[in-house]
Amino acid sequence: MSLPLQGRIALITGGGGEIGGAIAQRFAREGARICIGDINHAAAEQCAALIRADGGEAIAFGFDVSDAQSCQDVIAHTLAHFGGLTTLVNVAAAVTPDATIEDMPLHEWQRALDVNLTGPFMMCKYAIAPMRASGGGSIINIASQLGQIGVPLRAPYSTSKAALIRLTTCLACDHAKDNIRANTLSPGAIDTARSLRRWGSREIANAKRGPAYLLGRTGRVDEIAAGALFLASDESSFMTGADLLIDGGFLAFKSSKS
Repeated sequence: MSLPLQGRIALITGGGGEIGGAIAQRFAREGARICIGDINHAAAEQCAALIRADGGEAIAFGFDVSDAQSCQDVIAHTLAHFGGLTTLVNVAAAVTPDATIEDMPLHEWQRALDVNLTGPFMMCKYAIAPMRASGGGSIINIASQLGQIGVPLRAPYSTSKAALIRLTTCLACDHAKDNIRANTLSPGAIDTARSLRRWGSREIANAKRGPAYLLGRTGRVDEIAAGALFLASDESSFMTGADLLIDGGFLAFKSSKS
């Protein structure tokens, strides 16, 4: 039985992190060859090593998603090693400190836009030609539940993710003719080290955040990886320009209270 991503070549930005790493490892188990790009080269290499130890094919590349030349370099590295590109997953993201718009430092606003919006724009821009040459493929931009609502003290992150959702719909419109599908995946609160730093422990996070979710808990990285696999595979072949919301019912719960 063939694997759902057999023959696919995937480039995953932010692949050294927990969500990106979970996606990379799931894709590799399903047959894809993987390039893991991350600003932390050591973390990217660690994830690639785990994939190779499990019998998969993976390489790592240290790069800065907010730098245009760096984005071109990671794509060139993928092409040089694997000979093509069929799947792009933009996971890399910057989180700003909590502040009102009045108090938010300008450099924090700019950093969120550079990493969360301009970075995916550049990765998509430079990936289109090699994906077209490979016969098309799938672009998955990791957005957020917070891209669909106003959030106190989180203007840069919420705004950049909302704009990423709209950018992706435009991408889908422009490149359907190239057999390139483009979708966003919007996670809710996920149990990662970064989110747990905000709360102190998984137990506290679930106690504080769980009641805001219809399912009564925060999410897991493997649940996001499963959604990304769906968007990367032919199981979603009639899906483009859409947002896949994996948020445990957070927005539905919010809507029911409005």
